[in-house]
Amino acid sequence: MTEARQTLPETEIAEEDRLRADLYDFLGLLLAAPPTQEVLIRTAGLGGDDSALGRAIQALARVARVTPPSAAAREFNALFIGLGRGELLPYASYYLTGFLNEKPLAQLRADMAARGITRAPDHHEPEDNIASLMEMMAGMILGRFGAPATLVDQKTFWTRHIGPWAEHFFADLEAAPSSVLYASVGSAGKAFMEIEKTGFRMTAEPSRPAPRSPSAAPEKETRR
Repeated sequence: MTEARQTLPETEIAEEDRLRADLYDFLGLLLAAPPTQEVLIRTAGLGGDDSALGRAIQALARVARVTPPSAAAREFNALFIGLGRGELLPYASYYLTGFLNEKPLAQLRADMAARGITRAPDHHEPEDNIASLMEMMAGMILGRFGAPATLVDQKTFWTRHIGPWAEHFFADLEAAPSSVLYASVGSAGKAFMEIEKTGFRMTAEPSRPAPRSPSAAPEKETRR
């Protein structure tokens, strides 16, 4: 995945942003590897409200309560590994171009370098996989790669690397033939991406000075 620096104390990060980061981290954890017994127990204890995201979390908790680790591992392997390849290819390059290791990956690597984000030495997946992108968003929010990213910077990264395809991926995960536990992961991810999209639409871009009219004459300097 990615290497993190020291995270800032929780008191310096708003509660709402910590909750967002927790959900990004949680999705990244479930999408990076088959869930362990500990992760399934943690998932089974989750609760939610009556929103689309809350209902998806409740459904995920219900399925986690009756899913043993061996079944979750078989499901994960069928979805993402398979014989030759899984049912889904969870990479930005594939969803945006139809091929792996294409321009979206190169653009992501450039943005990662600019932000001081590096791939962990023991991780060999292309960086544009959905699990790594979820982890990167959490890290940017919490300041794992330096200072916590501003909402504008988060919006820029999300719009470039996650927004164009992640909701589509989560819908595919929700509907995949082998999805049982992961159908609810797909529902939760899709609902969360919709919330993020709406939130980022309300995030103002940096203000820019109004352009000077071409007909406007330059002010003359006065001397006294």
